[in-house]
Amino acid sequence: MTHYAAPIASVVVYAKDMKTLARFYSCTLELKELEAESGFILLAGNGVEIAVVAIPEAMAARINISSPATAREETPLKFRFLVTGLAQAVEKATLAGGAFKPIASAWSWRGMKRLDGQDPEGSVLQLRQVQSDA
Repeated sequence: MTHYAAPIASVVVYAKDMKTLARFYSCTLELKELEAESGFILLAGNGVEIAVVAIPEAMAARINISSPATAREETPLKFRFLVTGLAQAVEKATLAGGAFKPIASAWSWRGMKRLDGQDPEGSVLQLRQVQSDA
């Protein structure tokens, strides 16, 4: 078994389409696949660890995800991820099936430029970029 330095925080995302969601988070956040089995894919990098876990087939069959996916805003959680370039991350996320508000609607708070969006299955998330002092 390979040991690595565990990140401070780790997120588990349950997925109807595990491979699509893993591709989305990997591309958007520049994460590497550490491990994969039939029921999960573990991604990590830049201090972040995301386990994308397949929803059991019987349960997944009852879940309808529209195209494009509708934001699932009823959940009490929203994950925020730090990226080095907000516009570039949004472009990658969009190509991988996500959807974000227009980049012009990004707002600033506590030294970060922020933009909300969603993954391909509608889970809401926020990308953040450190603002320069210039």
